[in-house]
Amino acid sequence: MKHKFRLTRSTDFKRVRRFGKSYAHPLVVLVTQHNENGELHIGVTASRTVGGAVQRNRVRRQIKACFDEFLPDIRRGWELVIVARQPIVRAEYCEIRSGIARLLEQAGLMVER
Repeated sequence: MKHKFRLTRSTDFKRVRRFGKSYAHPLVVLVTQHNENGELHIGVTASRTVGGAVQRNRVRRQIKACFDEFLPDIRRGWELVIVARQPIVRAEYCEIRSGIARLLEQAGLMVER
């Protein structure tokens, strides 16, 4: 995922998690908040409940790869935080991709083509 699309500051993560709307899936939770500047920012987090550092980093890389595929189809003007859940460690990439796609559709963030 390109750096210009990343949500990096912990204050931004906290703001989106506190004031945003959340959508749950067994593998991930998507939290969305509209922003005023019309840009798309995405942050990915995995807590220690997911596993050790190796598992957490692997999960974050897989989620970012999914968003690389979806990036052209996601509406701009939103800040997204994706929180990994523990079952994602045993999930296949295609399961993660379909779960994220389902959450983006549910949140109404996919552009109609």
